[in-house]
Amino acid sequence: MVVAALPLSVCSAALAEDDEADEERSRLSTVIFGSMEAGPTKTFLSVGMKRAIGGGLAQSGFRLFLKAGGSQEQTRRQSPRGTTYKAETQTLLGYEWRIGDTFVALYAGSDVQSERRDEPLGPSLIETRYGARLQADLWSTPLPGMMFQASAYASTLDRRLWARAAPGWQMPLGFYIGPEVEAYRERDYRKLRLGLHLTGLRLLGLEWRLAGGWQRTSDRPSEAYATLGLHWQR
Repeated sequence: MVVAALPLSVCSAALAEDDEADEERSRLSTVIFGSMEAGPTKTFLSVGMKRAIGGGLAQSGFRLFLKAGGSQEQTRRQSPRGTTYKAETQTLLGYEWRIGDTFVALYAGSDVQSERRDEPLGPSLIETRYGARLQADLWSTPLPGMMFQASAYASTLDRRLWARAAPGWQMPLGFYIGPEVEAYRERDYRKLRLGLHLTGLRLLGLEWRLAGGWQRTSDRPSEAYATLGLHWQR
C-alpha cells in the first residue's frame, strides 16, 4: 500500500503544480517586449507591449498593441554620407485567436514616423508623417518539438510591406533553433535577409531571441546583420 500510495501522491502533487501553472498562465494579461538590431550602417531599438482586454492572454480575445522605436543610419551610401535619425510609434487594436499552444492575431491602427536628416553641407531636415498599419502574427507548434512563427505588416507610410517566417526545432535545453527569412519593401528600396535564430532561451526571468545572418539590400552590397529580442509576461 505504501509503494502504491507514493506514485499516487507524486502524481497528485504534479497535477496540483500543473493546475497552479495553468492558473498562473490564465492570469497573465501583458507581454512587454524589446529588440535591438545592428548592422554596418544602421542601429535600431524598440520597446512595446501587448495587453489582453477583458481577460488573459491564455484565452482568445481583444488585444491592445503599442510599440515605439528609434534608429540611426547613414543617409547616403557615398560621402558626404550624413546621418538620419528616425522615431516611430504604432498603436494597434486587434483580436487574437488561441487554440492550444497556437495563436493567430490580426491588428489595425496608426503608424507615425518622425525623421531628422543631418546634412553635412546644409541645415537639418525634419519631417513627421502619419499612416495606417495592418499587422498579422502567428505562433504554432505543428509537431512535437517544432515551432513555427510568422509575422507580416502593410503600412501606408511609403507603401511599406514586411514579412518574416521562422521555423525552429527544440533543443534539449528547451529553446528552439532554426532558419529565418525576412523581406522588406518601401517605394524603390528592397531588403532580403537569410539567417539563423535561437528562440525561447530563458535567462534572468526573460525569454530571449537571438538571430543573425546575411542581408542584401537594393542600395548596398551584401552584409551581415544581428538582432536581439526579449519579452516578459506579467
